[in-house]
Amino acid sequence: MPVQRLNHAVLYVRDVDRSHAFYRDVLGFRAKMEIPGAAVFLQAEGSSNDHDLGLFQIGAGAGASEAGRRTVGLYHLAWEVDTLAELARIRDALLQAGALVGMSDHVTTKALYAHDPDGLEFEVSWLLPAEFVTPQLLEGAAMTSPLDLDREIARYGAHTRGGVGVSVPA
Repeated sequence: MPVQRLNHAVLYVRDVDRSHAFYRDVLGFRAKMEIPGAAVFLQAEGSSNDHDLGLFQIGAGAGASEAGRRTVGLYHLAWEVDTLAELARIRDALLQAGALVGMSDHVTTKALYAHDPDGLEFEVSWLLPAEFVTPQLLEGAAMTSPLDLDREIARYGAHTRGGVGVSVPA
Protein backbone atom coordinates (compact mmCIF):
# COMPACT_ATOMS: atom_id res chain seq x y z
CA MET A 1 0.00 0.00 0.00
CA PRO A 2 1.53 3.38 -0.95
CA VAL A 3 1.85 6.35 1.39
CA GLN A 4 -1.54 8.09 1.52
CA ARG A 5 -0.87 11.54 3.01
CA LEU A 6 1.06 13.41 5.67
CA ASN A 7 -0.59 12.68 9.01
CA HIS A 8 1.21 15.13 11.28
CA ALA A 9 4.33 17.21 11.78
CA VAL A 10 6.33 17.75 14.96
CA LEU A 11 8.26 20.94 15.69
CA TYR A 12 10.79 21.78 18.38
CA VAL A 13 9.96 25.19 19.86
CA ARG A 14 11.48 27.43 22.53
CA ASP A 15 8.28 28.02 24.51
CA VAL A 16 5.43 25.54 24.05
CA ASP A 17 2.83 27.86 25.63
CA ARG A 18 3.75 30.76 23.31
CA SER A 19 3.73 28.53 20.23
CA HIS A 20 0.46 26.86 21.28
CA ALA A 21 -1.18 30.29 21.66
CA PHE A 22 0.06 31.32 18.19
CA TYR A 23 -1.21 28.22 16.37
CA ARG A 24 -4.50 28.37 18.30
CA ASP A 25 -5.18 32.11 17.96
CA VAL A 26 -3.88 32.67 14.43
CA LEU A 27 -4.62 29.37 12.64
CA GLY A 28 -7.43 27.95 14.78
CA PHE A 29 -5.68 24.76 15.92
CA ARG A 30 -7.10 23.15 19.08
CA ALA A 31 -5.21 21.21 21.74
CA LYS A 32 -5.95 17.49 21.80
CA MET A 33 -3.41 16.60 24.48
CA GLU A 34 -1.01 18.65 26.59
CA ILE A 35 2.01 17.82 28.69
CA PRO A 36 2.32 21.12 30.63
CA GLY A 37 5.60 22.92 30.01
CA ALA A 38 6.80 20.19 27.65
CA ALA A 39 4.52 19.44 24.68
CA VAL A 40 1.15 19.93 23.08
CA PHE A 41 -0.57 18.02 20.28
CA LEU A 42 -2.81 20.18 18.08
CA GLN A 43 -5.56 19.41 15.60
CA ALA A 44 -6.49 21.69 12.72
CA GLU A 45 -10.10 22.89 12.86
CA GLY A 46 -11.23 20.94 9.79
CA SER A 47 -9.20 17.81 10.48
CA SER A 48 -10.21 14.35 11.64
CA ASN A 49 -6.60 13.41 12.49
CA ASP A 50 -5.80 12.59 16.09
CA HIS A 51 -3.37 15.52 15.80
CA ASP A 52 -1.85 17.46 12.94
CA LEU A 53 0.94 19.26 14.75
CA GLY A 54 3.04 18.36 17.76
CA LEU A 55 5.04 21.04 19.55
CA PHE A 56 7.91 20.05 21.87
CA GLN A 57 9.58 22.64 24.10
CA ILE A 58 13.37 22.74 24.13
CA GLY A 59 13.91 26.03 26.00
CA ALA A 60 14.55 29.72 25.53
CA GLY A 61 18.27 29.21 24.85
CA ALA A 62 17.68 27.24 21.65
CA GLY A 63 19.27 28.76 18.58
CA ALA A 64 17.41 29.60 15.40
CA SER A 65 17.00 26.94 12.73
CA GLU A 66 19.70 27.15 10.09
CA ALA A 67 17.94 24.80 7.69
CA GLY A 68 18.35 26.04 4.14
CA ARG A 69 21.04 28.53 5.13
CA ARG A 70 23.79 26.40 6.65
CA THR A 71 22.20 23.00 7.19
CA VAL A 72 19.79 20.65 5.51
CA GLY A 73 16.31 20.46 7.02
CA LEU A 74 12.67 21.22 6.54
CA TYR A 75 11.89 24.38 4.53
CA HIS A 76 8.23 24.76 5.52
CA LEU A 77 4.92 23.05 6.21
CA ALA A 78 1.86 23.90 4.11
CA TRP A 79 -1.75 23.79 5.22
CA GLU A 80 -4.65 23.96 2.79
CA VAL A 81 -7.83 25.98 3.32
CA ASP A 82 -11.13 25.34 1.55
CA THR A 83 -12.05 28.86 0.41
CA LEU A 84 -10.43 32.13 -0.56
CA ALA A 85 -12.53 33.80 2.14
CA GLU A 86 -10.73 31.63 4.71
CA LEU A 87 -7.38 32.47 3.11
CA ALA A 88 -8.23 36.17 3.46
CA ARG A 89 -9.25 35.69 7.11
CA ILE A 90 -5.96 33.97 7.85
CA ARG A 91 -4.04 36.68 5.96
CA ASP A 92 -5.61 39.26 8.26
CA ALA A 93 -4.83 37.20 11.38
CA LEU A 94 -1.22 36.76 10.24
CA LEU A 95 -0.91 40.48 9.56
CA GLN A 96 -2.29 41.29 13.01
CA ALA A 97 0.20 38.85 14.58
CA GLY A 98 3.08 40.37 12.57
CA ALA A 99 3.78 36.92 11.13
CA LEU A 100 3.01 37.30 7.39
CA VAL A 101 6.21 37.36 5.31
CA GLY A 102 4.90 36.83 1.77
CA MET A 103 1.97 36.19 -0.57
CA SER A 104 2.48 34.30 -3.82
CA ASP A 105 0.34 33.33 -6.78
CA HIS A 106 1.62 29.99 -8.10
CA VAL A 107 -1.08 29.91 -10.82
CA THR A 108 -2.90 26.86 -9.42
CA THR A 109 -2.09 27.64 -5.77
CA LYS A 110 -2.70 30.91 -3.93
CA ALA A 111 -0.29 30.99 -0.99
CA LEU A 112 0.50 32.92 2.17
CA TYR A 113 3.88 32.50 3.86
CA ALA A 114 4.48 33.26 7.51
CA HIS A 115 6.81 32.67 10.45
CA ASP A 116 5.74 31.24 13.78
CA PRO A 117 7.16 32.69 17.04
CA ASP A 118 10.40 30.71 16.58
CA GLY A 119 10.85 31.89 13.00
CA LEU A 120 9.81 28.55 11.48
CA GLU A 121 8.20 29.11 8.11
CA PHE A 122 4.83 27.74 7.08
CA GLU A 123 2.45 28.18 4.17
CA VAL A 124 -1.33 28.42 4.06
CA SER A 125 -2.77 27.89 0.61
CA TRP A 126 -5.91 27.55 -1.49
CA LEU A 127 -5.74 25.24 -4.50
CA LEU A 128 -7.57 25.94 -7.70
CA PRO A 129 -10.32 23.36 -8.33
CA ALA A 130 -9.49 21.04 -11.23
CA GLU A 131 -12.25 22.52 -13.41
CA PHE A 132 -10.30 25.82 -13.57
CA VAL A 133 -6.92 24.25 -14.40
CA THR A 134 -6.79 24.54 -18.18
CA PRO A 135 -3.94 24.53 -20.71
CA GLN A 136 -4.75 28.19 -21.42
CA LEU A 137 -4.31 29.08 -17.74
CA LEU A 138 -0.96 27.31 -17.54
CA GLU A 139 0.45 28.34 -20.93
CA GLY A 140 3.17 30.95 -20.44
CA ALA A 141 2.17 31.62 -16.84
CA ALA A 142 4.88 32.70 -14.41
CA MET A 143 5.41 30.00 -11.81
CA THR A 144 5.38 32.61 -9.05
CA SER A 145 4.03 36.14 -9.01
CA PRO A 146 2.72 38.45 -6.27
CA LEU A 147 -0.69 37.38 -4.98
CA ASP A 148 -3.54 39.88 -5.32
CA LEU A 149 -6.00 38.09 -3.06
CA ASP A 150 -8.86 40.52 -3.67
CA ARG A 151 -8.49 40.02 -7.44
CA GLU A 152 -8.51 36.21 -7.01
CA ILE A 153 -11.65 36.43 -4.83
CA ALA A 154 -13.34 38.50 -7.56
CA ARG A 155 -12.19 35.99 -10.18
CA TYR A 156 -13.05 32.69 -8.46
CA GLY A 157 -15.47 33.67 -5.69
CA ALA A 158 -14.86 33.94 -1.97
CA HIS A 159 -16.62 30.67 -1.16
CA THR A 160 -15.60 28.44 -4.10
CA ARG A 161 -14.31 25.18 -2.63
CA GLY A 162 -10.64 24.85 -3.42
CA GLY A 163 -8.75 21.72 -4.37
CA VAL A 164 -11.81 19.86 -5.72
CA GLY A 165 -10.53 17.22 -8.11
CA VAL A 166 -6.96 17.98 -7.06
CA SER A 167 -6.45 17.39 -3.32
CA VAL A 168 -10.12 16.80 -2.50
CA PRO A 169 -12.12 14.12 -4.34
CA ALA A 170 -14.57 15.54 -6.90
